Amino acid sequence: MNYLPFGSTGKSVSRLGFGCMRLPMAFTKSGPQVDEQAATAMLQRGLDLGINYFDTAYFYHNGLSERILGAALGKRRSEVNVATKCPGNVVNKKGDLRRILEEQLERLSTGYIDFYHFHGINYDEFQRIDAKAGWYEDAVKAKNEGLIKHISFSFHSRDFQSPAPDDMMKLIDTGYFESVLCQYNVLDQSNAPAMAYAKQKGLGVVVMGPLGGGRVSGLPAEVAAKLGIPVAASAELGLRFVAANPNVDIILSGMSSMEQLEQNCGFVSNLRPLSSSEADGITAMMQENKRLSELYCTGCNYCMPCPQEVNIPYIFQMMNYCKVYGIEEFAQNGYRGIGKGWIKGKNADACNQCGACEKKCPQGIEIRKQLAESHAALR
Repeated sequence: MNYLPFGSTGKSVSRLGFGCMRLPMAFTKSGPQVDEQAATAMLQRGLDLGINYFDTAYFYHNGLSERILGAALGKRRSEVNVATKCPGNVVNKKGDLRRILEEQLERLSTGYIDFYHFHGINYDEFQRIDAKAGWYEDAVKAKNEGLIKHISFSFHSRDFQSPAPDDMMKLIDTGYFESVLCQYNVLDQSNAPAMAYAKQKGLGVVVMGPLGGGRVSGLPAEVAAKLGIPVAASAELGLRFVAANPNVDIILSGMSSMEQLEQNCGFVSNLRPLSSSEADGITAMMQENKRLSELYCTGCNYCMPCPQEVNIPYIFQMMNYCKVYGIEEFAQNGYRGIGKGWIKGKNADACNQCGACEKKCPQGIEIRKQLAESHAALR
């Protein structure tokens, strides 16, 4: 395993981090549940392979992720950096962060958290919660007591009025944080300027979604072949692309099988980052694919709401992945997930041809026709 200094924290961290959001599942009579035995074996194998950064959160697997991680680390806790997160949606008053932190310490069977994140915040949300609950002051107090070693944040901007990188930079400029966790991959490079800014300011930078939640793993081999890049698998291409960015310290990967763990550790331990020309070639190809996809649908959401609750923008996003990027299996699984879990609405089969969407579409897309084509391709 390769290691790097982590910002100005004084820590040396493994290039690959273990994300504990997608632990292996077992299907039981009462529904899908975390396979604790398999998850424990994976976490301990990750330790043996040299991973020393493990990331979890209060709500992952309904709290079971933290418990399984704590039990798996056991007496080897001191060998690693544990990162977890405080969710702002349950912080309503002074003391809530402290209450949640103490529960997490118990779950993780530890006396301290190495990197404690304000979870999934943007600038306005962080300030709004802080104004009513004083959660930053509570975090600083816990740090002074040794319960937290470093204060961090994970970034999922929902401020659609301004570019996400600008919002992330505003959080960095508070001077409160020692590391940041954000998304960055071949398909989504929007946070790259803010990552460079974080690095300049001395923050450690952790990248989540290096394989785009599985999308990059579904990229056809032709992407690398067209550019003459030798790779064993598209997952390797995704990891090498992220590693080519000098502002990335930790590549955080959520792994759900021993095979994925062994493969990713193998790629990262023998990592040859893409050259600047190779990375630029992939970026240019992805930008062209994005341009082509925007000719089909820009995702502006003006077509919504649909009277029949058809999730038009999401359907077209999946069709773009299929049609433009060639990620067919991922697109089909995404389409079949509409109406289940977090993907709201109905699929294209619910369209009754009323045409209300087409009257609102600034692109003049024949939405009804395209919905039918999407259903045929993705069902």
